[in-house]
Amino acid sequence: MTLRRHHFDAHANGPLAGLRVIDLSRLMAGNMLSLQLADFGADVIKVEPPEGDPLRDWKEDGESFFWKAYGRNKRSICLNLREIDQMAVLWTLIDTADVFIENFRPGTLERMGLAPEKLLLRNPELIVVRISGFGQTGPYAHLPGFGTIVEAMSGFADRTGFPDREPVLPPLALADMIAGLYGASATMTALYARDMRGGAGQVIDLSLLESMFSVLGPEAGIFSKTGRIKQRVGSASNTASPRNVYQCKDGAYVALSGSTPAVARRIFEIIGRSDMNEDPRFATNSDRVRHRGLVDGAISAWFATRTRDNALAEMRASGATVGPVYNIGDALSDPHFQEREVVVELDDPTLQSMPMHNVVPRLSGTPGSFRRPAPGLNEHSNELLKELGFDSQFRKVA
Repeated sequence: MTLRRHHFDAHANGPLAGLRVIDLSRLMAGNMLSLQLADFGADVIKVEPPEGDPLRDWKEDGESFFWKAYGRNKRSICLNLREIDQMAVLWTLIDTADVFIENFRPGTLERMGLAPEKLLLRNPELIVVRISGFGQTGPYAHLPGFGTIVEAMSGFADRTGFPDREPVLPPLALADMIAGLYGASATMTALYARDMRGGAGQVIDLSLLESMFSVLGPEAGIFSKTGRIKQRVGSASNTASPRNVYQCKDGAYVALSGSTPAVARRIFEIIGRSDMNEDPRFATNSDRVRHRGLVDGAISAWFATRTRDNALAEMRASGATVGPVYNIGDALSDPHFQEREVVVELDDPTLQSMPMHNVVPRLSGTPGSFRRPAPGLNEHSNELLKELGFDSQFRKVA
């Protein structure tokens, strides 16, 4: 594994320089959202409780790898918001902010005296992002809503796995990731409306459930108009065929997709089954989906006679859409990942260096940058208090 070493540059700039984001959120969705803004230059200030964001406790071998990856380019200050003087610091931060992110259960912000109406009265240009499991209204608004629950309730888990087995939840915080990306997009939309359209601040109601449900695409329409509920099909697809994961002679797996008629025909020719291109059972994509078992059987038999590398070479030479099934070690060793710097190695205060994902996406004129590693708990307290006109005891300096 060869990764290019990058260094944090506190003087690096970005297209969002001058934008201040106050992030009161905990765990993944809010941190994913604010990371997108931080990577492109926004001054993201993590306001943490005295014990810190719980994401710091997601550890492997005693190290907070999640925090290191999603806390980069941010500053940290701990505030006990039950204390009047420390709440005054938060209000001063709000006065200077463009964006305010929270993910408390609906109603909590109001009980803290931080209702959106009060925030906008104090700072009319503020964009308030409210992240919750089920949204700010509705019968389930009051329920706690971790990503796991909405991955189940959205219908996503029911579509994942094999038909003779239980539904499968994703092994990572998928709902939070998707909501965080939606949130970053919505935040930039709101800022554009404020700054370029003569608008004002507003509230963004970001629901993990709705973000996750959107991944299902047209399935609500399909069910409504046909009465059909799509069933689990493992790594195959209810929509296109051929499409699956196939095992090679050496035990390795490849993923293949023939979602267009031309590619499907090409795949049948590669595997020596040109006869399938003349068979009415495989004439259209819908036909191939109906006879998916026969399609997969023919393709599986071809892959079973070849090693992964040989199979990939033959398929790619003929223009088929195919790729290896990688684990993380495979991905880090792949020359494309390395040349594109999909993963970069960054300085780390406790590990000397740590590989993590690069800034996504890549902007040709105003790229993102690495300005600072994920902060230690309360690392920037004195710095921020001084900027805001407070001493280390949270007293306003005359």
